[in-house]
Amino acid sequence: MAADSALVLSLVEEFVSGLVDSKAKEAAAAVKDGKFTVLELVEALGQGLTSSQPHTRARGVQLLSDVLNECYGSLTEREVEVLIAFYENRLKDHYVVTPPVLQGLKALTKSSVLPPGSAVSMLRSLFQDVHVQSLMLAERACVYNMLLNLMQTREAELKSLGADFVFGFVQSMDGERDPRNLLLSFQIATNIIHRDYDLGKFAEELFEVTSCYFPIDFSPPPNDPHGITKEELILALRSILAGTPKFAEFLLPLIIEKVDSDVQSAKLDSLQTLAVSVSQYEHKDLADFLEGLWTSIRREVFQTSSEKIESAGLAALTALTSCVSRSVLNSDSEDSLSTFLDLVIKDCNHHLSEPDLKLVWPSAKLLQAACSASIRASHIITAAVMPSLIEQYNTRTQCSHRRTLLEVVQKFIQSVKASNVSENAEDNALVAYRPSLCSMVFSALSETNDSLQITATSVLTSLAQQKGLLEESDVEVAVDQLTKILLTDEDDRVCLAVIECTGALAALHPAQFISKMIPRLKIEMFAVPMDEDSIEASKRPSHHAVRQRCLSALAAVSTEPGVVRESTPVLLELLTAAHTGSVPFTAEDVVLACRSLQRIAEQVQDTEETGQCFHRVVIPRLLSLALQAALQGEDVPRSSPLVEESVLSAVVPVISTSCSRLQPKLAEETASKAVSLFLTGNVSFLPDNSFPSNIQLLKGDSWKQSQLVCLLMGCVCSLPRSVEVPQLDELLCALEDLSCSSSHALSYTAAAKCFAGLVNKRPLGEGLDSLIQRTVKRVSAELDSPNSSVRTQAFTLMIWVAKALLLRYHPLSTTLTNKLFSLLDDADLGSVAADGFSLLMSDSGDVLHRASHADVRIMYRQRFFSENSSKLVQGFHSAQEKKPNYLKALSNIVNKLPKQVQVTELPALLSLLLEALSCPDLSVQLSTLSCLEPVLVDPPPALIQQLEALVSRLITLTSSPAMDVKIGSLRCIHALSHFPAHEILPFRARVLRALAKPLDDKKRLVRSEAVHARGEWFLLGSPGGR
Repeated sequence: MAADSALVLSLVEEFVSGLVDSKAKEAAAAVKDGKFTVLELVEALGQGLTSSQPHTRARGVQLLSDVLNECYGSLTEREVEVLIAFYENRLKDHYVVTPPVLQGLKALTKSSVLPPGSAVSMLRSLFQDVHVQSLMLAERACVYNMLLNLMQTREAELKSLGADFVFGFVQSMDGERDPRNLLLSFQIATNIIHRDYDLGKFAEELFEVTSCYFPIDFSPPPNDPHGITKEELILALRSILAGTPKFAEFLLPLIIEKVDSDVQSAKLDSLQTLAVSVSQYEHKDLADFLEGLWTSIRREVFQTSSEKIESAGLAALTALTSCVSRSVLNSDSEDSLSTFLDLVIKDCNHHLSEPDLKLVWPSAKLLQAACSASIRASHIITAAVMPSLIEQYNTRTQCSHRRTLLEVVQKFIQSVKASNVSENAEDNALVAYRPSLCSMVFSALSETNDSLQITATSVLTSLAQQKGLLEESDVEVAVDQLTKILLTDEDDRVCLAVIECTGALAALHPAQFISKMIPRLKIEMFAVPMDEDSIEASKRPSHHAVRQRCLSALAAVSTEPGVVRESTPVLLELLTAAHTGSVPFTAEDVVLACRSLQRIAEQVQDTEETGQCFHRVVIPRLLSLALQAALQGEDVPRSSPLVEESVLSAVVPVISTSCSRLQPKLAEETASKAVSLFLTGNVSFLPDNSFPSNIQLLKGDSWKQSQLVCLLMGCVCSLPRSVEVPQLDELLCALEDLSCSSSHALSYTAAAKCFAGLVNKRPLGEGLDSLIQRTVKRVSAELDSPNSSVRTQAFTLMIWVAKALLLRYHPLSTTLTNKLFSLLDDADLGSVAADGFSLLMSDSGDVLHRASHADVRIMYRQRFFSENSSKLVQGFHSAQEKKPNYLKALSNIVNKLPKQVQVTELPALLSLLLEALSCPDLSVQLSTLSCLEPVLVDPPPALIQQLEALVSRLITLTSSPAMDVKIGSLRCIHALSHFPAHEILPFRARVLRALAKPLDDKKRLVRSEAVHARGEWFLLGSPGGR
């Protein structure tokens, strides 16, 4: 004990007299280790705490507070009680002692064993003996943190103080200016309001002490280490001001004053605060201010040039109307909602009868904002507005006026929908106007004005989305009119709007589309085109355009399973007719039909019924038709379009989308059948089964048959990873053989993709490793033989397998990518190998992407770049004749990296990129320019040091024969103009002379970029310029 006593005395002496701050931590560690207690430390501090020198007393208290800050959790209740009494007494001491006292009290407020009543005692002493705003920033933060700690753990005791606690806090924060402390004090005020502390007679004082900061005008300094933002302060203060109806009589006049000011940020903040605050209010809180608030909101919406302020004003009006709508109606009281809305209607309604003036839309927006607030408001507003709008539409003849009126009506329809939360047709304010609204829409659809028709389709969609506004008879008329427009209108924009509208209506009223539109579209699609030179035909869109619209419409309406059941047979019948030649469909028609099937598969609900439709009907029919086309002899008079690459490429997404998102169990069955078809020639599941029995699609010599492997790829490579592909090893062997032996590009490419897609999903293990090693051995043997006839095929397989492994971070991917690097020096494959890096880094559209459930790891591009960029640099410097290939490869890699990575990595590769700008390959030049452009916005020092070389190369590229290269170089030159002026002024005259030529370029886009760039360089160093 004597040793411990000596230790504590030694620590006290060195801290208090020797001013060794580190001894506080040693003392805290000793207390934690049990060498002495806190009370023994207080005894040892005796002389330091009773010294006649204030600074000595302050050092003594500082040591005790530092120890408490580390050890408050181990204190007993008795120790806490003694320490609180001590610290409360010290608050009356000299002002230099106050800061360490506050630190000690803050530490004690964290203790879990605070004696009952101690929180009240501490706060009474604090509020009585300390003038908080005379303290330094850190001490004021101590006070606020004390209050927050006590509010968290001793809320009941604080509430027992009643309004005295609020008054003490108001005195403490009055005049606070530091944003860090403001956040703390705002949190305290928020707790007071939202946790039902008694404000008593100090509600106005609390409002005044916080509202003096409204609206927040704070701009954080650059590189602010505290990270406090203006938005944080705004939201914290708004939570206070809008937290209680007791502030209404003070807040609402303040908001009116700030909205009427000239400061845009003050207007916005005030309107947003109003919208939040009135959600807490009742009508009686607003009654005296409604007219003033309405006047301010109306003026801002009518006159502002800021969309944000307009939106905030409309949101505030909606909130006001909603608040007034909650008022209870009594027989002897005034209907406050009607009174308020009469004011709104009086000021806005008359502008709606002037559809060519600019106040129409502000007035309409105000009325619509009020309308959307409640069901009662929607009934009052629509009763006042809709009859006038309908009458004007029927009496006006100018199409622009009618379109404006229709657009206004549509916004009212949407506002009524927003107000009718229950979606009950009986509560809908527009039900009474249903016949007139339908008549307006159908009249507009029959007009010849395209803008009016487009607007009418939007209104029709809005009507359909609300119950009770379209009856069955109305839907039938709408379907007839939409179909007529689709088949006869010449304007493509109108037809696109009609197709979008049919999609929305079909989801809500599928029966009418099944019975009326789909049969009509089928007739038009299968009709033999009439003589395009006839007078009647010249008045209609071309038959090809009509077919295209019909196919798009079929896809758009097919969102419900019932519609899909009727639409897919029509599309399959078209494909069959195209194959047999019974109707002269072109390959483009067939491609469009496949795209429609793909869109249906993408958007339809994933149900058992839709899964059955695609897996049991659509996919077998597509495979059957493709196989029939492939088996046709050479002597047929007309070749089937289903042997063309463009058509097969369109069929693949239909199969892959179906297998990836519709019914995994059925997809597994489909995959099993497809594998058996390609491996063993099993055709039993195909419709129209008249095929020979010895089909060998993966081994035959016919390119028409072997190219069907792309359909197998679409099926097996899009399955979820949980689905197991049958006969996988045998299938992989067959695909490898086909990819290395076929001379047909589509066949060996599709086989390589299919092989890669399966390898990507195969589980890790010896089976996968041995497969990859076998493939690498075979590919390397072919690539290392200059006389091999299948080097291109082997390279294709290698690059796709490399991508499959790279995406999943497989360790053997390095073997293949190293082989790819070695091929950059190859005389025949060097350029192709450089292009291969683009394939590695790009997203693939048909295989090896996330939608097909491929194993794609995050940031695989960045990883590949960081591991291999040095190899490209070394290869470039050591290459003799094939340097352009390395530049092309580097450019292809860097161009696919995220922009943030480019900006950080490019300085190290700058010399090579400058060399790439001189490369004769246009694709290298273009990708390099696209890499450089974002870096030039914030140039690194290395780039500024290379300005001479960069400017020279960019000027040369402005004369490139390729338009895209010229545009890219001009954009880079434009970006250079924002470099430090002293660095680029020496180049000004040279650049201006060079930019004179592209000003006369034959391409408008080039001239436009040249004008922008030359203008910036002209201003450089000029009066009024930079």
